[in-house]
Amino acid sequence: MYYTLGQRKGIGIGGKQNTSDDPWFVLDKDLKRNVLVIGQGKNHPMLYKKKLIASQLTWVSGDMPDPARSYHAKIRYRQTEQPCRLDILSTENISVQFDEPQRSITPGQSVVIYDNDRCLGGGVIINAT
Repeated sequence: MYYTLGQRKGIGIGGKQNTSDDPWFVLDKDLKRNVLVIGQGKNHPMLYKKKLIASQLTWVSGDMPDPARSYHAKIRYRQTEQPCRLDILSTENISVQFDEPQRSITPGQSVVIYDNDRCLGGGVIINAT
């Protein structure tokens, strides 16, 4: 539970014989089984996901965005806003589907939704696929 998806530092793996010099990354976690999945290479396919589910939603206007429209979202502070579509699952959960796969979508971190240069709100990521 102490590792973040996409984390590179502190894993304690490197210099393995018969492997490339590419760095190792946390790809997945199974907390129930106490399993940490790691892999080599910053472009490993398991690092990329197109869809997330978010909860603990907060909307600046107080109203959920219109799911019929396209928006942009960020999953990291310094990330460029990425085109996406929303699906309202309930008053407590939304699905965010990105046009392009995003690297290291991590449960527990936030997703922020934008309409052009206007911040609409967001929520806490609970799952990514």
